[in-house]
Amino acid sequence: MLPVLFQHNCEATERRGDIEKRRLVEEDGWNPRGKPESGERMSKMNVQLIILIAYIALLFGVSLKALQIQRRSHIEGAMGYLLAGRNLPPVVVAAMLAGLAIGGASTVGVAQNAYTKGLSAGWYNAAWGVAGIVVGLVAAGFFRKMNVRTVPEMMGRMFGPGARVLGAVAQLVIQMVITSLQYVAGGAVLTALLPDIFTFQTGMMATAAIFIGVTLIGGYLAGGLVNVINVVVIYGGIIAALVSASGTFGGFGPIMAELPPSDIWLDWTSGMGTAMVCAWMAVMITQAFSVQAINQIAFAARDGRSARNGFILGGIIILPVGFLCALFGVMAAAKFPGLENSAMALPALVTSISPAIGGLLLAGLWAADISTAVGLLLGSATLTLEDLVKPLFFQKKELDPEREVFLSRICVVIVSVLTFFLALSVVGILKTLTSALAVTASFTLLILADLFIPSLCRRGSGFWTILASLIVWAGWTFFPATHVVSHVIYLEWPVCIAVFLLVALIDRRPAGRIIGEDRA
Repeated sequence: MLPVLFQHNCEATERRGDIEKRRLVEEDGWNPRGKPESGERMSKMNVQLIILIAYIALLFGVSLKALQIQRRSHIEGAMGYLLAGRNLPPVVVAAMLAGLAIGGASTVGVAQNAYTKGLSAGWYNAAWGVAGIVVGLVAAGFFRKMNVRTVPEMMGRMFGPGARVLGAVAQLVIQMVITSLQYVAGGAVLTALLPDIFTFQTGMMATAAIFIGVTLIGGYLAGGLVNVINVVVIYGGIIAALVSASGTFGGFGPIMAELPPSDIWLDWTSGMGTAMVCAWMAVMITQAFSVQAINQIAFAARDGRSARNGFILGGIIILPVGFLCALFGVMAAAKFPGLENSAMALPALVTSISPAIGGLLLAGLWAADISTAVGLLLGSATLTLEDLVKPLFFQKKELDPEREVFLSRICVVIVSVLTFFLALSVVGILKTLTSALAVTASFTLLILADLFIPSLCRRGSGFWTILASLIVWAGWTFFPATHVVSHVIYLEWPVCIAVFLLVALIDRRPAGRIIGEDRA
């Protein structure tokens, strides 16, 4: 998932989580089956580890199959490796979008919020689903017709090289920050659910190995096919675990009867509050129009119709998962009240279900993280190759297909290494920088203006609107006095609109149009 408002506190999971588990075992007798705690836990972990290994083997098998398909196809070079030959059918488009959206914040993070806020925590994912449907209805088909490879390329062709350079910098910052957080989320999931096998650091390393392996071997086609599996595993694990936990505790009714007195638990909005739900909607819809990893899905679709239908289907797939994960938090609030660290809500519940179901859930939670990271890594690699490497080093050279694929893989490795070391060293800073997603307000405004009000687009609109959005975000991040609204997105939109209209009045040079242009 693209964790726009990254909720999962991995450091708390690593430190306070171990303390919490010891307290539950030693003080509260946290051992539902009544067997010796250590022996039972090791037995369950062995089963879960076997399921996890089988899942990893399946992912690599699919990646190798994708590589074989690529080699048999007639589309070579970066077009084949980074865009799957622009031939993804609607179902794979939908899986790619759903996989990107459903990440660590969408599963463990939602359950963590629901432990104290109730069912309304699920709106985090629902907002993502609404965003996918809106983009499908409004713009996905147009994105495919543009025949571009990156969002900065789109900006450059409309608004000039200055807009492309600035756009590339902004998009890379956004993509790399979010990619780094996927290592953090993956390490946190493995540490919380298999603490005797993984430390936080080894969990991150295992997560990184899967991310990099899948993307290096099979490229974007592998990402799409793997995400079809990931979506099935995510939903299968979540639903099976909910049914198992409910049966263990005597049914949903008795569980609800044990909840602390409050009206928030099954209310659709009161726990998180309408303001937060609206902020999620605003941010998700804004970024869904213009983040490279999302737009690249449309760029890789077979045609405009496939892009449109795939985004709508993907949005529908995304909608329920947040509320399902929120039920984990609500059930944990009933059965394990008083956890000092709410991030332990889901791990606490997992101890009450069978090892096989627990292993399936673990695979599902990890699949959520992997599905998000694969799209992000490939999106970042595409930005690096198309908007940095080619313009800087190969501007006057035609790359042969084999060299282009080689450079694509090098970009994947470089981005992977950089984001992994960012995740290891500056987690606190990364979480602060996730607000940079609000910068996508400028890209979204420019894209929608080109589609619907091109008469107001000027050559200078891109550079100045993107620059204004970066200034607003920097002010919000480093000067708390600018926090005059509840979320930076509510500053980004009015400032970007004002700057866009001002440029329309001053600059008389028309922007370029790219709809209908032919370019592979």
